[in-house]
Amino acid sequence: MPNLLEVQGVTGGYSASHSVIKDVSFHIQPQEIVALIGLNGAGKSTTIKHILGLLEPTKGVISIDGKTFQTDPDTYRFSYGYIPESPIYYEELTLWEHIELAAMSHGLEHEVFVERAMPLLKEFRMEKMKDRFPQQFSKGMRQKLMIMMALLIQPRLYIVDEPILGLDPIGIRSLLSWLNRCKEQGAGILMSTHILATAEKYCDRFIIMHKGEIRAQGTLEELRRITGLSHHSLDDIYLHIVEDDSE
Repeated sequence: MPNLLEVQGVTGGYSASHSVIKDVSFHIQPQEIVALIGLNGAGKSTTIKHILGLLEPTKGVISIDGKTFQTDPDTYRFSYGYIPESPIYYEELTLWEHIELAAMSHGLEHEVFVERAMPLLKEFRMEKMKDRFPQQFSKGMRQKLMIMMALLIQPRLYIVDEPILGLDPIGIRSLLSWLNRCKEQGAGILMSTHILATAEKYCDRFIIMHKGEIRAQGTLEELRRITGLSHHSLDDIYLHIVEDDSE
């Protein structure tokens, strides 16, 4: 099966003179959820910004479905849905207008938009909020808005950055159930998270970043073999790798 997302030997950061990530390589296939895990400052957000096309690598190549941001930026941008860690919204637009804007920007017909939007509003318990403005929402509600905008467009690839922060338990369950459904329908999902127990339960593979580099990646069983920690949890394996490498 061809890779949906391919990150090959990427080195980069916020300036050409200082690399935050070094020689990062991994892939995402259709029908899998992959967790990107690491300490604060490990390089997760920088990696995601490179994938989104917000930063340009000094070395290496990133492609989605064989397209790169440099050669075909419009096709590349429409290939993914992004759920940011911190909600981004327009104060003058209601919830409904936000998701309608997402639909219009991706060329969805109005009937398709409504057909997709209503189940999302119901799933995330936001039906009564659809005509309200996001500044009236809690952080969790704003996060649900970001989630619904990404899920609405049904991209091939989801890039999800710390999505659980701010969500209540029901919201977390709704998000993870919906992402699992997207996976079963053929999507690939890259999810950055600090919640390792959740990652272990829902993700197929794991990428462990530390100090701007990938220190280990694979399924839980593969990570157990690499570290020699048979029968241990992802949390134990992660701490072993990170603490073993701490200066």
